[in-house]
Amino acid sequence: MSKRLAASFLKAKQENRGILGVFVSAGDPDTNTSTKILDSLVAAGADMIELGMPFSDPMADGPAIQAASLRAIKSGMTLKGSLEIASKFREKHTNIPLVLMGYFNPIYRYGVERFVKDAQAAGTDGLIIVDLPPEEDAELRDLSQNSELDFIRLITPTTLGDRLPFVLEKAAGFIYYVSIAGITGTKSAQLESISSAVNKIKQVSDLPVVTGFGIRTAEQAAHVASLGDGAIVGSAIVEIIAECDAQNLSAENTARKVSDFTKLLADAISAHKPE
Repeated sequence: MSKRLAASFLKAKQENRGILGVFVSAGDPDTNTSTKILDSLVAAGADMIELGMPFSDPMADGPAIQAASLRAIKSGMTLKGSLEIASKFREKHTNIPLVLMGYFNPIYRYGVERFVKDAQAAGTDGLIIVDLPPEEDAELRDLSQNSELDFIRLITPTTLGDRLPFVLEKAAGFIYYVSIAGITGTKSAQLESISSAVNKIKQVSDLPVVTGFGIRTAEQAAHVASLGDGAIVGSAIVEIIAECDAQNLSAENTARKVSDFTKLLADAISAHKPE
């Protein structure tokens, strides 16, 4: 596990809470606003940032994050630009874990070895590549782990049977549990099923388990984080950015609105202790 991720999970454990991870798309709705949003997430108490690398066909994502990718691409964001945003973030924030999330096609076109080298140079801590199954991820996984980038595996409700040990093999950083069967931002997570799934995963893995997809409110985030090692909120944040963009708000005001919501999430998670 990367030093920053390890420190983040340890700090949360010492405070008897889960971590808060927040997803945003790099360059949404433009580079300047995106940079200010990232700074605001740290100020509001996010423990980890999941930075989306915009892609024109994000099939695992619901309408909100699809729209975020398209806004970013329309404003000129590229994979190289995403790495530049990550690098500038790291210059300012030396301790906050930054995990890149995206799809393999842009990485393949960029060059897998070049991408891993540049991602490490940018100061990122891990990769979540949602369309690479374990049977197909060896090239990127091996290069990443040799470069001390955690290759984070996704577990879904349909993975919890015989396939679970295979998917968990060679996973690193943490386990990302996808709480719903479907795309992001379209359903609400069911706490009982999350609790059961997290327990199953922890029986066969020592890695922290963080739950994402379907978490839209501070109350949900608090409950979900208490069931495992943390919660990741994406679509609810991205929808705030979309609303601000539609209203032509300034970068500062957009970042402030995102920060206000993120603080609600962080405060709720801190107040809701694991049972």
